[in-house]
Amino acid sequence: MRGLTHEFARADQAPLRVLEGLDFAVRPGEFTAIIGPSGSGKSTLFNLVAGLDRPTSGVIYVDGRAVTGHSEQVAYMPQKDLLFPWRTIEDNAALGLEVQGTAKRAARAAVRPLFPEFGLDGFERSYPAQLSGGMRQRAALLRTVAMQRSVLLLDEPFGALDSLTRTQMQLWLAQMWQRHSWTVLLVTHDIREAVFLADSVHVLTSRPGRLAARVVVDLPRPRTTQTFLQPEFARLEQQVLSALGTTSDVP
Repeated sequence: MRGLTHEFARADQAPLRVLEGLDFAVRPGEFTAIIGPSGSGKSTLFNLVAGLDRPTSGVIYVDGRAVTGHSEQVAYMPQKDLLFPWRTIEDNAALGLEVQGTAKRAARAAVRPLFPEFGLDGFERSYPAQLSGGMRQRAALLRTVAMQRSVLLLDEPFGALDSLTRTQMQLWLAQMWQRHSWTVLLVTHDIREAVFLADSVHVLTSRPGRLAARVVVDLPRPRTTQTFLQPEFARLEQQVLSALGTTSDVP
């Protein structure tokens, strides 16, 4: 992202600037977390990276190609799982491939081998209402991964889960990322989650979102529950918290 700025037009008012002059890069296979105050443009940033909107100025490159419209290199998992209640979990998981033009039978065949790895083996014919919150989130991530895009955008994927389930999902995602080396951008409001999962944490200021700090997380992997107890973990949490403490323009 180079010089990324975005504004929303408003009737009879000056445009609302939500992002200003963002410059940062994510390496292939890197897990990056983005954290900032509410309204700092984090979800807007994801819409721009996915090509769902065009920046007011600046440019975004994915795999060396400028994003000028809907990007076929990016898969986007929003805050809610958005599973269709009338479709089975298998059919929900295959939906992204169907939208890309894959025949329904072929899409089902493509996602079926992923179910054991995502802890959903035996639930292919179940419906979303029959699954726990954590299982629904794993199904949503399976649908995202099945699209085989080079970049995964995860927007607060565990924000609606209870604390225990959220920790379990963080541990599971850390294991899955290490196995697959996905390129991941994660938006979160949870400092603990950001430090535990990421290789680097990008801290945004309050609106308009600017880059306040980039915190390198050099904690060893694999990361486990013992990672939370390391003094270095606490130091990194404090570093991110300090960067957030300097970003607020509002009392």
